[in-house]
Amino acid sequence: MNNANAGGMASALRRTAGVTFAASLELEDIEHHYNGKETVRGISLAAKPGEVLCLLGPSGSGKTTLLRIAAGIEVQTSGRVVIDGREVAGPNGFVPPEKRGVGLMFQDYALFPHLTVLENVRFGLTALPAREASAEAMIALQRVGLAHYAPKYPHALSGGEQQRVALARALAPRPGVLLMDEPFSGLDSRLKDSIRADTLDVLRQTRATAIVVTHDAEEAMRMADRIALLNHGKLVQIGRSQDIYRRPASLFAAGFFSEINVMGGQVRGGRVETPVGNRSARDFSEGQALDVAVRISSIAVSVKDGTIPARILTRRFLGVVELLTLAVDGLDEPLRARIRADQLPEDSVDVTVKVLPEDILVFEK
Repeated sequence: MNNANAGGMASALRRTAGVTFAASLELEDIEHHYNGKETVRGISLAAKPGEVLCLLGPSGSGKTTLLRIAAGIEVQTSGRVVIDGREVAGPNGFVPPEKRGVGLMFQDYALFPHLTVLENVRFGLTALPAREASAEAMIALQRVGLAHYAPKYPHALSGGEQQRVALARALAPRPGVLLMDEPFSGLDSRLKDSIRADTLDVLRQTRATAIVVTHDAEEAMRMADRIALLNHGKLVQIGRSQDIYRRPASLFAAGFFSEINVMGGQVRGGRVETPVGNRSARDFSEGQALDVAVRISSIAVSVKDGTIPARILTRRFLGVVELLTLAVDGLDEPLRARIRADQLPEDSVDVTVKVLPEDILVFEK
């Protein structure tokens, strides 16, 4: 995004525009089957008014299916969808998508190529007279800094600008809940950070409740008030990003939020013993075998200040950081570490490593 566009969006965010009456969204014990396969397994979660909730997980985890059920595009096998206390899908009936007060934004933006930018944004405002609809569409375009593009066609816009038009179209009817499916996946890495930040600013300004689907843990942490981590159609863990990162409920959760080394450990005398250090394990039984995880960023490597001897096998310079693989006695696989660049002399081979007890994560095997 060039400086002019960034400045336009920033000034647009300073404008006062009509806000959304944010709604709550509850999914109660949602089950979904497709061709005899269980795709969503008893998921219950709720988004509070004005909250940004990210559905995070790998492909096939059920996150997009859950979003489509909330929108009314897909029908659950059992369970209920409740918006602002009103059941919109469940045993007592079904409310079609257009009457749920939700906005939808997909990863391909789905802009109509034969309509201008203004006409695209005005498309969902059919209940308003033409002049009012155009005025509301212009307000939505001002929010995202693209009012000057109103007469242009989508093909004349960059990918980032098309994303912002799609956001304006979704927000124009002032939905109580905005549902976003991988909204930034089509952008190149240079644009993602700025467009994400701009989108979050618009969501805060309009006070919309937002459910955002993503497979990118860093993206979820940048955007979300809370994150719901899914895997194989089940809810693995839900909470603030710092809570899930610091206290992952499973080895899967630990590995999804950061690169980790995985090794075995055994409980002895209330502690788990590993080749890189020990930590308290009083919640587990004596002699129990455990899975142990250590983040690659939690490993301190030095020439002589560590506690465990190691040998550098490979070293890759990545600018700000270096990635190392190290041989450590007792480990079948090399230990991976990410350290600050130029921290070690270039000719270092024999080094020491140190891991703090609190950085050793333990899980049932």
